[in-house]
Amino acid sequence: MYDFAVVGVGPAGARVARRAAEAGYDVVAFEQGEIGTPLACSGHVSRDIWEYTPEGAREELLQNEVYGADFHVGGPESDAYPFYKDEPVSNVIDREELDRTLADAASDAGAEIHDGHTVTGVDERSDRVELTVSPDDGDTFAVEARIVAGCDGPVSRTRRAVDLPEPDETLHGVLGFDPEPDHGDFVDVHLTVPSFFAWRIPRGEAGVEYGLAVRPDAESDARARFDRLVDAYGAEIDRFCSGAIPIGPPDSVTSHRVFLVGDAAAQTKPFTGGGILYGMRSADHAVRAIDPDDPATLSAYEAAWRDELATEIRLGHWLRRAYSLPEPIQRLGLRLTSGEIGVHMDRPTTLFSRDHLRSYLP
Repeated sequence: MYDFAVVGVGPAGARVARRAAEAGYDVVAFEQGEIGTPLACSGHVSRDIWEYTPEGAREELLQNEVYGADFHVGGPESDAYPFYKDEPVSNVIDREELDRTLADAASDAGAEIHDGHTVTGVDERSDRVELTVSPDDGDTFAVEARIVAGCDGPVSRTRRAVDLPEPDETLHGVLGFDPEPDHGDFVDVHLTVPSFFAWRIPRGEAGVEYGLAVRPDAESDARARFDRLVDAYGAEIDRFCSGAIPIGPPDSVTSHRVFLVGDAAAQTKPFTGGGILYGMRSADHAVRAIDPDDPATLSAYEAAWRDELATEIRLGHWLRRAYSLPEPIQRLGLRLTSGEIGVHMDRPTTLFSRDHLRSYLP
């Protein structure tokens, strides 16, 4: 009988496992397949990422530093509206290695980490949860835990097993990588995809990341739009992947003895789809709030992560609406607001911060 069982060892799951083990709990975590693969998420993150990694990780993971973004209403040759700081705004990291680094940190803290183990069943009972686990190279077995963390991504089997509600929507994201080195310090954002956007991210010696996301009703058009984007840049893509991006947390992410964290809970930024930091912040709230011997404490987790993120997510939805404004209004808005900024890429509330408002002063 474990105190915590974690399903999924991405950033959110690894953080739950690490923090729970550090708190003295018995923890086991399972990842389907190899940790870090397949890649289905961008490696463009805020500098806050280093607060959640072990010492020395920055030197191993950092690929490039970003100082701003050029926004386009059209393709690569269209007018660029720059938003920037005089210091790095964000970092580009080795996204696959991040997962392995965080999983190793959880293991070092005392959590049992098992990759190549698929959780095929979640049986929630009054006094425990029983997981059915199928390893890649052995017989299926059962594991019991007092509390289970569902950190198994946007199409969460854990969420569905305990009948928790689905996210408001799920976008289809497409990523491709050009190996040609690019040490540029600006990303490119193209407001050319209905209801979302496309992007180009320089990754230093690691090359360039291209991507976009579309609504499910436009999913058949995703690859064609992606091909037009990379063709316009003259890119040669040698690696391609795709994945789901959950937007809009459901009304509840907890049941009697199960709680969701990260993409499984749609703890993501509606205006970019990124969720690495939101998921790990929520993981910290979970371990602080939840007592495995008292499942009633799951409600404290539900309240804690929403207290921190609900306003940011709400404002993020408003920002995303600007992607669908008529093109002339987009151009006018970008022209009026471009220039030096004082915002944090994970916190839309900083649009109203003193630093950002000061950036508009002459």
